[in-house]
Amino acid sequence: RLRDQLLPLVYLDEFLGIQSHKQNGHNDDDQRQAANDNHYIVVTKVGGYTFGIVVTRVYDTEEIVVKPVAKILNKIELFSGNTILGDGTVIMILDPGGIARSTGDANVSNAEEKTEKKAAQSAKKKTSLILFSGVDGTPKAVPLQLVSRLENIDLEKIEYSNDQMVIQYRGSLMPLIPFDHNMTIEKEGQQPVLVFTDGDRSMGLVVTEILDILEEHVDVKMGSTNEQMLGSAIIREKATGIVNVGHYISKAYDDWFDNHGDVDFDNDTDEMRTTKSVMIVDDSPFFRNMLAPILSVAGYHVVVAETAMEAMEILEGGEVVDVIISDIEMPTVNGFQFAEQIQNSRWSSIPMIALTSHNTESDRERGKTVGFNDYIAKFDRETLLNALSDTLKQAKAEDQKVEVA
Repeated sequence: RLRDQLLPLVYLDEFLGIQSHKQNGHNDDDQRQAANDNHYIVVTKVGGYTFGIVVTRVYDTEEIVVKPVAKILNKIELFSGNTILGDGTVIMILDPGGIARSTGDANVSNAEEKTEKKAAQSAKKKTSLILFSGVDGTPKAVPLQLVSRLENIDLEKIEYSNDQMVIQYRGSLMPLIPFDHNMTIEKEGQQPVLVFTDGDRSMGLVVTEILDILEEHVDVKMGSTNEQMLGSAIIREKATGIVNVGHYISKAYDDWFDNHGDVDFDNDTDEMRTTKSVMIVDDSPFFRNMLAPILSVAGYHVVVAETAMEAMEILEGGEVVDVIISDIEMPTVNGFQFAEQIQNSRWSSIPMIALTSHNTESDRERGKTVGFNDYIAKFDRETLLNALSDTLKQAKAEDQKVEVA
């Protein structure tokens, strides 16, 4: 039983045939229990079917290059491919869909996947959250998409550099920021840390205890004057604080999103809706995942796009947006070029806000020339929210002038 639902289990050792059945008169479950009281379950969803794969041990998470299986194995639907690790070890990659089909418990046809997607779209949008507690014991939540890893760090390995608590992490120094300023960090033992990573930089948020990972519809009931929090929502019948990750990141790196110098950018290179829709166009998944919850908490419907081309495809598909927030430094089509495309299209009436760390005066002037209504530096939450409000009011006033004329 997982979160009030029964979860079918598949034992990987039995499924792969690497453990004999009913030895010495005992069934498999008795043997497993005797050999190991602790089991790890990989919760997997294929189409509309959710099941658990019981494994002996979880080693790590890695980014890998998937290679196709040899022709002699391509009829075995258990595996989707293989990879070669840094030490030369060949690792087979399991195919969850193949496991589900082999158990005979799931129909994962394309038709069912489409039905599942439609049902998900019609339901309230849920957000994956990590719940943790601070010193006061009250629950706090962070969007799971922002967190790259959950770590238990050895307190003996904590060092200090320029009065900043750091730890050596994957070949680099990672700043550690306590969630509570009055948190007591012991000298030994372990401490849970939420790791946030963007590019080659990481920051660790030190928390008291990690409570759970869940999916919930986040409906913020109260705002917050505390810059550490976005507001409060009811999650599992408890008042839960939604954390402003940007606040903690700025304490570790004041230039988290500034990946270049301030030089001139190369010039060559509906009234019936109560909830306004905002489109975020940014090639950084970390920034999209951090900004989207902030705007959602502020009451906006958020649409995200990774590139200018994807944004245009979304608009072509019929999505109605009231404001476009675009990064400037994007591959292929930068923000200036994207703004020019919008101005020369049937969506020219949509106001645009540039959000960038590239903040020279000449770039601000160019931004106004190509059609941006405002030009805001990353990451300035309050200025952005004020700019959104002012831009929408200005657009509404201009529409009313047109109607009167």
